[in-house]
Amino acid sequence: MIVMKFGGTSVQDAPAIARAAEIVRSRLAQRPLVVVSALARITDQLTAMAQQAAAGKLAAVLELAAELRRRHNDAAAQLLRPEPCEQLRLALQTDAEALELLLRGIAAVRELTPRSTDGVLCFGELLSSRLVCAAFSARGLNASLVDARQCMVTDANHTQALPLFEETRERLVSQVRPLLDGGRVAVMGGFIAATRNGVPTTIGRGGSDFSAAIAGAALGASRIEIWTDVQGMMTTDPALCPEARTIRVIGFDEAAEMANFGAKVLHPATLLPAMQNNIPVHVLDSTQPKACGTRVSASAPPSHTMFKAIAAKKGISIVDIRAGRMLRSDGFLHSVFGVFRQHQCPVDLVATSEVSVSLTVESRRATPELLADLQQVAQASYEHGKAIVCMIGEKIRGKPGIAAKVFTAVARGGINVRMISQGASEINISFVIEESQVPDAVRRLHARFFGRASRPRRRGVPAAVIRQPEWAAPAAEL
Repeated sequence: MIVMKFGGTSVQDAPAIARAAEIVRSRLAQRPLVVVSALARITDQLTAMAQQAAAGKLAAVLELAAELRRRHNDAAAQLLRPEPCEQLRLALQTDAEALELLLRGIAAVRELTPRSTDGVLCFGELLSSRLVCAAFSARGLNASLVDARQCMVTDANHTQALPLFEETRERLVSQVRPLLDGGRVAVMGGFIAATRNGVPTTIGRGGSDFSAAIAGAALGASRIEIWTDVQGMMTTDPALCPEARTIRVIGFDEAAEMANFGAKVLHPATLLPAMQNNIPVHVLDSTQPKACGTRVSASAPPSHTMFKAIAAKKGISIVDIRAGRMLRSDGFLHSVFGVFRQHQCPVDLVATSEVSVSLTVESRRATPELLADLQQVAQASYEHGKAIVCMIGEKIRGKPGIAAKVFTAVARGGINVRMISQGASEINISFVIEESQVPDAVRRLHARFFGRASRPRRRGVPAAVIRQPEWAAPAAEL
């Protein structure tokens, strides 16, 4: 069997859902489990509704709720005949009324807790999975709806719940596998789950990818397909550098590094269940289903370029910490990282000396409370408005002069590098610059390492006269 996950833009409206149905039809022989996100922008809308309800703006909330219901009903009217459309409309109405009741409760107490946030956000996937399942059935796909809250079991860490893998596996095997073995297409919402006691939870924004990977690992999938609106993973963000190219094949470690350092195609947690079970992940474009996309697997062919990709993560703050003379150096880092652990604040990059350390965190986590606690240990200060640029490749530590090439390209643009991390990883060089300089830095680096000089040449033919099809661009050789 395989798992096919369709993101929000791949089910954003009736034409997109109809395309998804035809893509699934082409995979019927492989017994697909289909995991769907909420329709595009619905999760943002639900977040705004919950926040406005907590602020007591009930009239505005109910207007947004009516708009949400209309959008799903309009898509249903385009996808279904009158009788099944009316049946779906009634089911959607029941969900919408439950959502409105929850929002009224939030407005009444003027408080938005993580638990109630999850309760609201769950409705995006509940509505989309109902709609997609009905549309698939109308097109003869023999679809069955699966409530993810009955299968995906997590802890009670609301908005960032952690899956309980063994219990989840047992439920997926008992509830989903019989459907697939019976020739049915199971349709399940991603991102949402529940505790052992049935309280709705979510596994973090972008978590539908993670849901798909968990299901794939639990059910022994031969492949996990992530259907989105781009032609696979790219050598860099095309919004920063229009010359970005599709990567045809990439290793798990490199793809995970890209996800952790800003690439938005995959959720950072997606690859862990796939890596542990050696399940290849394919990133594909639902608007161009015949395109090759990107294959992420345990082994990838050697690259024809020095690097595989360039990732950039904005919204970063540097935390500078300097110990006093009286603090023993052997206890300094232990004390510092104890504060970050206490605040559950992940650290990306670290640069240290005997009595000082600079490190990076997401700016939203650089709170006054964190700084105050750090100042109990040592002198501490923030620098905001930074970004991490990550150069990802293979066996970087063994390539002489590679750092010089990277920083020469950056320096020619007058870009100051604030922090550098190299050597801790075989597959990346990371450095920190001003957030405003990211586009220039990425374009310069991409031109240096993915430009014409990196194109493979045919023997005896000048590079200038070779015209390659899109699929054969340098990234296709990565």
